[in-house]
Amino acid sequence: MKKTDQSVSTTKRLQVLQQGRIKTALFFSYIFVLVLVCVGFCYMTDSAAAGITDPVELWRSTTRELALTRPERGKLPIIEYTVTTAEGRSQTTDISRLFYVTLALSIIGMFWNSLVVFMVSLNSRNRIQKQLEPVYDLAQAAMRLSTEDNTRPKTAPSGVPHYAYDPNRIHDLESAIDNIKPDRPNAQLHTDDADLKGLESAINSLLLRARESSEQQIRFVSDASHELRTPIAVIKGYTDMLDRWGKDDETILDESIAAIKTETEHMNTLVEQLLFLARGDSGRTQLKMEQFSLSDMVREVCDESMMIDSEHKWCISAENEVIAYGDVALLKQAIRILVDNARKYTPEGETIILRARYDDGGMPSVVVQDTGIGIAAEDMSHVFDRFYRSDPARVREKGGTGLGLSIAKWIVDRHEGYFELLSRPEFGTRITIHLPAKPMTSAENSV
Repeated sequence: MKKTDQSVSTTKRLQVLQQGRIKTALFFSYIFVLVLVCVGFCYMTDSAAAGITDPVELWRSTTRELALTRPERGKLPIIEYTVTTAEGRSQTTDISRLFYVTLALSIIGMFWNSLVVFMVSLNSRNRIQKQLEPVYDLAQAAMRLSTEDNTRPKTAPSGVPHYAYDPNRIHDLESAIDNIKPDRPNAQLHTDDADLKGLESAINSLLLRARESSEQQIRFVSDASHELRTPIAVIKGYTDMLDRWGKDDETILDESIAAIKTETEHMNTLVEQLLFLARGDSGRTQLKMEQFSLSDMVREVCDESMMIDSEHKWCISAENEVIAYGDVALLKQAIRILVDNARKYTPEGETIILRARYDDGGMPSVVVQDTGIGIAAEDMSHVFDRFYRSDPARVREKGGTGLGLSIAKWIVDRHEGYFELLSRPEFGTRITIHLPAKPMTSAENSV
């Protein structure tokens, strides 16, 4: 079997397996939410009609019926939900709007599932193929050695000629590699051949890294689905409230519209951040490298922050001209992310400091320092992980998605820079971006 055919076959199996897991997780998440919404609606309606709050007693003492009324031509069918109590009282509710809203949200959910699978498939094939490529290179090298050495017989200690490489051993190795089931947690290559121990160890190490990468992508998709489930549930709840009481109560109408707009903006921000990371991981984001004034960039970010936030004190230190090399738009986005985090977690009236300077090693650097709530010691090593939150409830209350610092780290890593983080709870946080002192070797490459 040729290297390319074998590589494509194994890569395709891994990709199909990964996508199958993702689709299954998304499908069952969607079914769970749908069942939860239906059960909740039935309980609230039945309880209001019968005046009973105990779910078991409510189920035994009431009967339910759905009726579909054919409308006039050009109109949608009318769906009515009737609850009848043990005393013979009945209450009929028009659930047409609720049904069609749920149907619309289901379609949106299906579209989102397809979008998530597409985002993952953008880079999974190339990534898996690159990780498996050394395996096939090793196999090809072994085959070439086998061909060369089999033409030159060697003499064993007993004086009997033998060949250094047996073609059957190479074929057995290829079969063992092709029969590996990477979806199994402890899948490894075992050849029981002392001469191939080094190759066996290298392949098993590669399999471990491939599994870790696949698990990381699965966790990423699972976290993304979980993040979107909350705003969808909030929108669904306010939609139900609008359908019941919003037509006659302006207070409920205004509250519901405001909440739906807020959650929609949150979803839009999250989707944009997910697409940014997906494009970056798939190598479709290009860095447009150029020389620029880091001092001017810090002044611009500080001016923008003062315009939109007058509740904090802003202090800037960028008197000296600091020159840097990089993608201006992306680096400015990274600094804005740090400033936005500082603003969210710093009490009103406190000071946020921005600095542009050369560090002790001569590297151009940006410092964002606040006097906010700080970061606990156990969270320091995870702050740049995607979707990591030390306090999910508090972060969501402040409008975070858990992806901002991950995006900032992606940008700085692609500039061959690094972060320096210093923080203490209740005293504040200082984050420094260190950029290379010289231009990157590739002035404009896709990453």
